[in-house]
Amino acid sequence: MLNQVVLVGRLTSDPDAVVLDGGHKKSVFNVAVPRSYKNSNGEYETDFIRCVLWDAIATSTAEYCKKGDIVGIKGRIQVSAFEKNEKKEYITEVIAEKVTFLSNKKQEETN
Repeated sequence: MLNQVVLVGRLTSDPDAVVLDGGHKKSVFNVAVPRSYKNSNGEYETDFIRCVLWDAIATSTAEYCKKGDIVGIKGRIQVSAFEKNEKKEYITEVIAEKVTFLSNKKQEETN
């Protein structure tokens, strides 16, 4: 069995590495990934995918990346369940195992 995902998209916000009680660092943000086909209105839609980064990956991404930068993310999909108002809710996210910094907005503007 295999659970692996590869994404290439733009950061929708500045990454922020938060230190948790146990000393681990965590960063959560969305990556905007445009679809490769047009919808019935002739427009490209975009998916906003929640990504979670831990420890060293979270720290380096927060240090070097900003909103609008293009990143490549390799990781796995994780689905978590929780109770809210006596109803079971689910959240799907990508747990990043590797992040590649492909370009940054500042670099694109100078070119």
